Amino acid sequence: MRTLRVPPVITINKSAAYALYELTYIRDVAYKPQEFYVQTRKCARDAGADVVKICERLRDENGHIIEHTQPTCCPCGDQRRVPSSCGNFFDKLVKGKANTAHCLRLTDDWFHVFGIGQRSVGFSIRIEVKMNSKTSEVIVGPENRTAISNDKFLKVNLVGDYVGYTDIPSFDDFYLVIPRQGVPGQPQNLGSNFTMWMLLERVRFTLDGVECNKIGVGYEAFNTQPDFCAAPFWSCLHNQLWNFWDADQNRISRNQVPLYCVQGRFERINQHPNAGSHAFSIGITEVLNTNLLVELRADDIEYVYQRSPGKILGITAPTFEALTQFGTATITTKNIGEVEASYSLTFDCSSGVSQMEEQFYIMKPTEVVTRSFKLYPTTDQAARYACSAILKDSDFSEVDRAECQFTTTATVLDNGSQIPFQPPKTNINGFFGSIEELWNKFWTFLADLISGKNCRRKCSGFFDFSCHIQYICISWMLMFGLFLAIFPTAVVLLWLLHEKGLFDPIYDWWEDHFWASEQTTGYKYREADVSLRKHVHRHEKRHHHHHKHGGHRPRGSDYLHHVHKHGRLKNKGILSHQLHSIRVEEEEEEDDIHRPRHHGTRRYKPRHHY
Repeated sequence: MRTLRVPPVITINKSAAYALYELTYIRDVAYKPQEFYVQTRKCARDAGADVVKICERLRDENGHIIEHTQPTCCPCGDQRRVPSSCGNFFDKLVKGKANTAHCLRLTDDWFHVFGIGQRSVGFSIRIEVKMNSKTSEVIVGPENRTAISNDKFLKVNLVGDYVGYTDIPSFDDFYLVIPRQGVPGQPQNLGSNFTMWMLLERVRFTLDGVECNKIGVGYEAFNTQPDFCAAPFWSCLHNQLWNFWDADQNRISRNQVPLYCVQGRFERINQHPNAGSHAFSIGITEVLNTNLLVELRADDIEYVYQRSPGKILGITAPTFEALTQFGTATITTKNIGEVEASYSLTFDCSSGVSQMEEQFYIMKPTEVVTRSFKLYPTTDQAARYACSAILKDSDFSEVDRAECQFTTTATVLDNGSQIPFQPPKTNINGFFGSIEELWNKFWTFLADLISGKNCRRKCSGFFDFSCHIQYICISWMLMFGLFLAIFPTAVVLLWLLHEKGLFDPIYDWWEDHFWASEQTTGYKYREADVSLRKHVHRHEKRHHHHHKHGGHRPRGSDYLHHVHKHGRLKNKGILSHQLHSIRVEEEEEEDDIHRPRHHGTRRYKPRHHY
């Protein structure tokens, strides 16, 4: 192989590629249209600031009234655009019926709107050749494909890229919005505040201002919306610039790529050479090789082919959340040879990860180069993936291979936070309205206290003493008192029934069936009663024999006859008492018999028979 005695040193540098888009100014739009309302009693379309305040009709610089800027009046009530109190009868009679005035007002923050036209790809390639002590240099690019050095030694032709770019976005259906720097109208300088630049679909805009819920909404669309007073507050003012910017800030706070903001979504914004006021460019991250034809004025130049071994030093792939974020695999390689050579690196993963493009680069002897690959899993579940990195030399032969694994966590679903607008509670009645509100709250509390609704809702059962005492349940206290009063009432009722003799049949039945011993005693008492009656009967015969002319009958026999008529005696105490009474009566009768009776002046002395 022939080589150059004094080989030339060729240096080629390619700048970063960018996509350049043409811009066309459309108009300016408000960043945050706002709805205001004023509570009043004399709302009218032509009312002044003393009645409707901020909702007074607007005027231009010449003092002319701007059309459709008048307030829209809505009656009071709970089912209105802004719920409000209608007051009492006297307020309506004296001051008039309450109502609210609604109007649209545009803030001081405005944005320019640009239409995006055709795109073009830009980059530059600098070629430098050193031969002995002579240096030749040319610069080529898409706008200048051929160039020749001043000394005619070097000639370069840009043939083109091997394949076309596939990662360049198209913005034909988008508008670019940029914060307004100075006066309204077409800007002279776009500025460098890229944090507020946004790309939004054209369908989100209304350039004539007659559509609701679109960027650029006007006074006419707001005031003529159907069912104005029944619609919710801020209706017709959704999907504005500030809504999209806040949504992106929420995504950025969760380490997610923004959807509308330019910064964070693209790289190298407006960093192209000679950037003007009507151009917009973004960096191209896709890597493509460009084919150059380099010609040197010489007869003994030969191509030199260099090949050098390499090694993969390490691979790192941290864990990340699937779908919501992308992972990054970092591979470190080293040229372990003695000559400068070109290499290619591929990163292959198992199923479930999107394929990654092979990367080409050059390493000098002992140089360490780090390359990165973006990992996009195709599932939202947590998983483990196995990948392999393959390093190839300039001959496309494999010189080293390394294996690695990485894991992903499951995607966390987030519905966001949708907080409905809650209008402030206002009371136009002033002091008396506050008194009325306190009075209603007091009666509501008293009714709940007496009815026990709060206790039934919070206490689990009737015998949950601590809960009922804590919430002062009056109804429960009454019920519990009635429950405790049942026992003494029942005792008193039983005692009264006992005193009335209602239970006497039960007592008799009990004595007849269970007091056997007393039955036997009662039988003996009946025998004694029969003997006693026989004795008294014989005594009566004797007494009658001596006093057969007298009409007196001893009382003892009457009493014995009475006892015989009423049946048996119940107990021993009663029998003893009756026997004692009988003896006393017999003694009295004997005394009467022996006592002398007088018939006239004659005394009669009765005879005694034993």
